[in-house]
Amino acid sequence: VQLQASGGGLVQAGESLRLSCAASGRRITTDVTGWFRRAPGKEREFVAAIRFSTRTTYYADSVKGRFTISRDNDKDTVYLQMNSLVPEDTAVYYCAADRQVKYIRLKGEYDYWGQGTLVTVSS
Repeated sequence: VQLQASGGGLVQAGESLRLSCAASGRRITTDVTGWFRRAPGKEREFVAAIRFSTRTTYYADSVKGRFTISRDNDKDTVYLQMNSLVPEDTAVYYCAADRQVKYIRLKGEYDYWGQGTLVTVSS
């Protein structure tokens, strides 16, 4: 499975962006798709995830209420709608997926990763 992340860019604080994670390649059913981010000088951290089998979504406390993760099965694409962006959201955002994930927030649980897309939020 190849994952292609896109949609990053430069925005001002308070604006919105929508990131996309498109899956392609050998058809493997992945139940969980997540978004992680790495800010300059920091470790990669969990942002949000969606578990297809239970329609459950998960969010980091820092983005809860501002970000929404969704999945379009027809397009094999997962979206991350980011509203009310703040400068602290500046990071490279990565999507990740796997067939089975027990600990949603742990990056080591995911085998498939996209290349990352840069989000920059200016104040």
